[in-house]
Amino acid sequence: MGHIRTYDDINNKIEKGEAVVVTAEEIIGMVEEDGIERTAKQVDVVTTGTFSPMCSSGVFLNFGHSEPPIRMQKILMNDVPVHGGLAAVDTYLGATNVSKNDSHYGGAHVIEDLLNNKEVNLKATSGGTDCYPRTDVNTWIDIDNINEAIMHNPRNCYQNYNVAVNASDTNIKTYMGTLLSQCSNAHFATSGQLSPLLNDRHLNTIGIGTRIFLCGADGYVAWNGTQHNPQVQRIHGKEIYSGATLSVTGNLKEMNTRYLRAANLPGYGVSIFVGVGVPIPILSTDILKDVSIKDEEIYTKVIDYSSPKIDKPVLGVVNYRDLRNGEIEISGNTVPSSPISSYARAREICEELKNKIDHGSFKLQEPIQKLPKKANFNNIKVR
Repeated sequence: MGHIRTYDDINNKIEKGEAVVVTAEEIIGMVEEDGIERTAKQVDVVTTGTFSPMCSSGVFLNFGHSEPPIRMQKILMNDVPVHGGLAAVDTYLGATNVSKNDSHYGGAHVIEDLLNNKEVNLKATSGGTDCYPRTDVNTWIDIDNINEAIMHNPRNCYQNYNVAVNASDTNIKTYMGTLLSQCSNAHFATSGQLSPLLNDRHLNTIGIGTRIFLCGADGYVAWNGTQHNPQVQRIHGKEIYSGATLSVTGNLKEMNTRYLRAANLPGYGVSIFVGVGVPIPILSTDILKDVSIKDEEIYTKVIDYSSPKIDKPVLGVVNYRDLRNGEIEISGNTVPSSPISSYARAREICEELKNKIDHGSFKLQEPIQKLPKKANFNNIKVR
């Protein structure tokens, strides 16, 4: 594997201000100029990043007790239903929950409002018990008087998402945006050569316990993400890595709305843009080879989203250079392509994380366990 250095080696250099840190874009030119062996001896860390809609996101909140106390069972925050099936005054606010009064406002907006120090209306009801006699609460809260606000996102950083098109005769509205009929446009949602799990496509460094940049704060990889199903497919002679996901956690109170934004996708509903940055330690030449991958070397599938099936038709494969250049070819036709994620913000996250490491405020954490490289993945069998 061409071992070069350890996590301790890198963290010692970070402490001394001597670590060489570059972004996933910068490393490409360095490898092209100096080669793998020489660059691997020079560079300690490569920063990766993504900023994209990540529906499987939310926050655990603890409100503290009222007087007299209540065991909250039905809970609304700005009229958005949140989970009442936890302890008395704990809840989980899912990003995609929708307001009872406004279909364009949901959990993601409540999270953003809290982060913007806005007051949020909290309503809760209960059947009442001997130890929790109160039966209702209607009050206003803000992020400062919530005890804990722990972002915990079950599935973020999808390794390599499909390109979405619509081969039907009518326009359709999806979580990948509005797709025009007859494959008249194509949408994609991955940051390509900046994307964390494409730069660690063999899952050699990102694992449980990895310290990450999460919406402007320090966070951690808590587990593999839901639907984690890493695989390598060979389609039309091209290798396509996909399926790995991350479950991540961090303190909402330390985050920044520059890297966390609520969204409403027309015809689909509420989602949330989440910014994640992951440092890749250059422990070996093999890791450097992975992290110096270029957009033109990363392929993904073009999928017809008009199909109602889970396994939708694959119409071709394309690389991220063509996607980012704004045009791809499908069945001999040129189709305009556009991202629903932000490459510019992903680049900014790479730079932010690089600066934090350069200034010694962010050290690398060696994972306590690697992510599974194989998974048993199932779908619901409807009887």
